[in-house]
Amino acid sequence: MPSSIARPTALAVAGLIAILPLSMVSCSAAQKALDCGNTAVRITGDIADVTKAYDNASNDSAVAGKALQKLKNDLDQVGKNSKNTDVAKAVTDLQKQVENVQRAADKNEVPDLKPLGDAAGNLTSVCSG
Repeated sequence: MPSSIARPTALAVAGLIAILPLSMVSCSAAQKALDCGNTAVRITGDIADVTKAYDNASNDSAVAGKALQKLKNDLDQVGKNSKNTDVAKAVTDLQKQVENVQRAADKNEVPDLKPLGDAAGNLTSVCSG
């Protein structure tokens, strides 16, 4: 089931990039769309890595830990560089879900990745709105 989270998020990102004709929007809106698209692609890739790590039959905690750390680092960088309050809030919400996954992993539990996927979807929605 966890691998089904990354697919809709990736499709949403691809759709976002496809439906934003940059020639029809203002420069600041175009820059926001481009920044958001790049952010969403990077975060989607990170979430796919986390999902694969927990989807793996062996549940390799080292691989999962590396994937979570990469996601955290990317979210920190996005949060620091975001000038848009809606994007910053979506990133903060996503960071909370990453912490929830980390807490479950620290307890040697298989985390519920659905809220993480939902938060990533919210970031995509903010970028497309």
